[in-house]
Amino acid sequence: MAAMTSSARPLLNRRLAEFGTTIFAEMSALALSTGAINLGQGFPDTDGPEEIREAAVRALRDGRGNQYPPGPGVPELRTAIAAHQQRRYGLAYDPDTEVLVTAGATEAIAATLLALLEPGDEVIAFEPYYDSYAACIAMAGGTRVPVTLRPHHEDGGRFRLDLDELRDAVTDRTRLLLVNTPHNPTGTVLTREELAAIAELAVERDLLVVTDEVYEHLVFDDAEHLPLATFPGMRERTVSIGSAGKTFSFTGWKVGWVTGAPGLVTAVRSAKQFLTYVSSGPFQYAAAEALALPDTYFEAFRADMRAKRDLLADGLTAAGFEVFRPAGTYFITTDIRPLGESDGFAFCRALPERAGVVAIPNAVFYDHREAGAPFVRFAFCKRTDVLEEAAKRLGTLRG
Repeated sequence: MAAMTSSARPLLNRRLAEFGTTIFAEMSALALSTGAINLGQGFPDTDGPEEIREAAVRALRDGRGNQYPPGPGVPELRTAIAAHQQRRYGLAYDPDTEVLVTAGATEAIAATLLALLEPGDEVIAFEPYYDSYAACIAMAGGTRVPVTLRPHHEDGGRFRLDLDELRDAVTDRTRLLLVNTPHNPTGTVLTREELAAIAELAVERDLLVVTDEVYEHLVFDDAEHLPLATFPGMRERTVSIGSAGKTFSFTGWKVGWVTGAPGLVTAVRSAKQFLTYVSSGPFQYAAAEALALPDTYFEAFRADMRAKRDLLADGLTAAGFEVFRPAGTYFITTDIRPLGESDGFAFCRALPERAGVVAIPNAVFYDHREAGAPFVRFAFCKRTDVLEEAAKRLGTLRG
């Protein structure tokens, strides 16, 4: 019998050929095999508020969400999301037509890009960027166009956006801008001036904008999170993405959401219904209660993470890294060149054996790998005693 002609063709389709096992899986496996402290993957090592966990248990026992919830999300959560956007930012959304619940922010990103892109459309994203951006753009048949954030040492080491470079990246094929602030992995929080310039460009060139705001409640010092949808001309062209996991430390629940004008949300829902359809039934009710927590919760959460940021940042500095102290998120980017290193991949693969700590090479978040080669990311969303031990272990790198 003649061999099937498809046998010579790779099993993985060409759009995803560049995406293999994620670096997070590799580094987490290293952590397990070596017993190293895992500061690579961004998940807390303690659960969020007890009353919110009990709300999920109560929903399970009461039979709420144990069967398929409504496709757009349970009304209680959609109403809570709308109330949160109004209370925090003065953004009014109709919970019935302008809010969509998703299986975490990752599905929100995927469904949005699948809904809004045609093959060949260009998507501008700020690199380094969360690795799912590139994969989702590829699955939608789009073309990613990176605009690189670069460290400015005279500005406290902040990674900054070159607005001229952004403007030059827009072409007649540009469909949308993918904006992440507070920014993972650099910890940059875009300023009012930067956001105003992005908004002006989007209106001028009639671009759609997708904003990943999952770290909206994790901003430190003098930084302020300003949703792009609040700027003139932006509400009707912006899809805003949020997440309960990052704010309430229940990342395994996978409760995310999209807010936007009715036409945009309808488009995203059209794609989302053929991905997971629905998810996280009982957890949606708990997330609704979480969003209604008093401001004291959010203030305490932010203060706790700021203290952990400072603990790890000081330890990394003492260990010899150049540290870019983040204004947001729960990640710290470091430069390994002061340690005599220049290859982040090699450094991170050796670090568990050398110091008993796992980190992530930032180069995985770049199209321009050379631009990210000397940078390494550490997560500080861990217990204080874990961070103290990690800082102690990292101190051995100086010999």
